Amino acid sequence: MAVGVVLEIEGGTLEQYDEVIKRMGFTPGGPGAPGGLFHWVTKTDDGIRVTDVWEDRETFDRFAEERIGPITAEVGVPNPPVVSFFEVHNHLTAG
Repeated sequence: MAVGVVLEIEGGTLEQYDEVIKRMGFTPGGPGAPGGLFHWVTKTDDGIRVTDVWEDRETFDRFAEERIGPITAEVGVPNPPVVSFFEVHNHLTAG
């Protein structure tokens, strides 16, 4: 079952986010991680917010442990994210 994932990263910057994406080998507007169905990021008053839809929680958890955690630490993201999970009732793709 698809899962919505929201990561609130206090103190994180869009510049750090861009560096993480670059180190992961992703291109803005291009394909994302295997198992990731949708992804977007925005600046907030106290950091950044990443919002995703994944095929399932296990795939997200594995990617977070293997890639997100180590790379965000490398680029100096100051705080671990506060992560919220949501059961996805429906999602739409690009037309």
